Amino acid sequence: MATDTAPADLFRHSLQLMLDKDMEGWIGLWDDDGVFEFPFAPDGWPERLEGRAAIADYIRGYPDHIDLHDFPSVEIHRTTVPETIVVEMRGVGRVVGTGSPFDMTYIAVVTVRDGLITHYRDYWNPLTVLQDTASDFTGGSR
Repeated sequence: MATDTAPADLFRHSLQLMLDKDMEGWIGLWDDDGVFEFPFAPDGWPERLEGRAAIADYIRGYPDHIDLHDFPSVEIHRTTVPETIVVEMRGVGRVVGTGSPFDMTYIAVVTVRDGLITHYRDYWNPLTVLQDTASDFTGGSR
């Protein structure tokens, strides 16, 4: 991505990469020192990942667990800090291991500098993920 990419445009691109299951491309949107936080992480899951390498290790296998089909609702809100956006979105698909439907609502606070994600705070409800998925997809951090 160009270094002048607006945060909203970069975020929309990141969603398309997730749908395309292009995890290497998604990881490439991150700053080397980026931070990915999960304030509602369940026990045994990471609450904070520091650096692109740690984020890559966590997310690389995501499509093996969740098969995303669409983000039918994405609302991006600007903040008083031009580099930071707040996103309300819904992702739908299926749980790979069971074939069960996947339907998750997220709120994310994302900061972009020089065309790369530097900070991403992901608010999602882990209780809505099926138990077999939660025990299976830990991003290698359990």
